[in-house]
Amino acid sequence: MDKFKQLETFVAVATKGGLSAAAKLENVAPAIIGRRIDALEARLGIKLLIRTTRRVTLTQEGQAFLENCERILQDLDTAENAVALGSVQAGGQIKLSAPGGFGRQHVAPLLPTFTHRHPAVQLHLDLSDRYVDLINESIDLAIRIGQLPDSNLISVKLADNPRVIVASPSYLSQHGTPQTPQDLTQHRCLTLGQESAQHRGWLLKSSPHDPRQLGYIKVRGDLACNDGSALLDWAIKGYGLAWRSMWEVRGALSRGQLVTVLNEYAAPPVGIYAVFPDKRLLPLRVRLLIDFFKQTYGDTEYWLTGKVTQ
Repeated sequence: MDKFKQLETFVAVATKGGLSAAAKLENVAPAIIGRRIDALEARLGIKLLIRTTRRVTLTQEGQAFLENCERILQDLDTAENAVALGSVQAGGQIKLSAPGGFGRQHVAPLLPTFTHRHPAVQLHLDLSDRYVDLINESIDLAIRIGQLPDSNLISVKLADNPRVIVASPSYLSQHGTPQTPQDLTQHRCLTLGQESAQHRGWLLKSSPHDPRQLGYIKVRGDLACNDGSALLDWAIKGYGLAWRSMWEVRGALSRGQLVTVLNEYAAPPVGIYAVFPDKRLLPLRVRLLIDFFKQTYGDTEYWLTGKVTQ
């Protein structure tokens, strides 16, 4: 039996709510639809549907399988339509994940431009600072910042992300400007708290002349928050020094609300990455989105103006 016919039948039964409704679509007997589902479950060795005389419901495995089947069939339809039109066009749904702060500032504002260029693509954006499981949560693409853990995922570097220590001019006028990393221990520092990666301290060069000599400086302060935007607001209001990503503070620096300190001790920049499951054939829509991010983030003008080059 054709595997795709089994998938089409399963999707029809799951979305229409029963064997009879799916059978009407093909003008065949419900028994034929039932045999296809039986064959599919036997081939997979797992129960996908719970069938009673009144209704059909999906098992947990069936729900996950349905999402993948819909995506596969949509990809097939997109490919066939593209060939029929004599050109390659991107279409289908992309489930995209990004960190909350970065996603709000530098992912969400870009997506309308992408969908305008590719109107057959539908984007679903999930903003979360938790570590999203791409495979089990059926995420097509994730944007991640910083050092990536070893995994079976594939990553593409989109841009560098320098990290800087910032303070307001009023804070520095009142408390002085640190000249070495060790001076930070005498300053009021704004931190992300013990739950974040910053619990080890702020990573800086031990010597301004050797980028390989890196060390964590334990800082202290009476204000901590797990939200980067709150730390940025505190820093602008003069409540202390903060160690933040350049993407977050660039606007405040250009407006003169903040200035950087200890630049010669700054650690090498971390990366901004596109991460996706290991797939031999990455859908065209996902490849185009990765290229779009890479082109946008690689444009110096974007980081100065926030505008996408048309």
